[in-house]
Amino acid sequence: MRRADRLFRLVQILRRRKLCRACDLAEELEVSERTIYRDIRDLAASGVPVEGEAGVGYILRDGYDLPPLMFDADEIEALVVAARMVQSWTDPQMARAAGDALTKIEAVLPEKMRGLIGGVPIAVAEIAQEPIAISMPDLRRAIRERNLIDIDYTDAKGDETRRRVWPLGMLFFGSTWLLACWCELREAFRVFRADRIRGMEISTNKYRPVPGRSLRDYLISEGVEGEILNGIGR
Repeated sequence: MRRADRLFRLVQILRRRKLCRACDLAEELEVSERTIYRDIRDLAASGVPVEGEAGVGYILRDGYDLPPLMFDADEIEALVVAARMVQSWTDPQMARAAGDALTKIEAVLPEKMRGLIGGVPIAVAEIAQEPIAISMPDLRRAIRERNLIDIDYTDAKGDETRRRVWPLGMLFFGSTWLLACWCELREAFRVFRADRIRGMEISTNKYRPVPGRSLRDYLISEGVEGEILNGIGR
């Protein structure tokens, strides 16, 4: 790997993690810890806001923007496969957004790499899913904007209930979309199958983030760890 590419990847890793130890960086980049220490010094000297010290770890201060990104063949393949999954397993609005994102990526690639977008030899089959009565785009917007929502839900036994919840995020397991939330009735995390939500009213009232009640907190309570948590805010 060229040194310039390694430095670029080093910044990418620092951007997606809260604290990075030199030994972990060395393992991921397949270099020695001494090389990591040297690269960190060089990044700091060039103006990249890296903070930390050997033996403790390093962080990248918020607000640092990378120059326009360039992708290698593996990264392009990963993006294409992810987009195809979105197009096959989500609603039409998100599927269109995935296609539009690929079009924008293709537009900024060098001419010799543009053919990679359409040439990835990996197909993603559609998964049979139960019909979802509510609007998934509206639900995603409520999650982003932290709107309280009232849902009419039918459980596996056929019992119906109405809940006011804080929508935290969506989870996908096989062929099923799940809504992870904080339930005001139970005062605890709950997960509801999207295909069993019969009705949904989005309130104009919003909830404020509370320590211990985030999507990250829910995933940790379920034993999820590692890379899955790195992209999820506290």
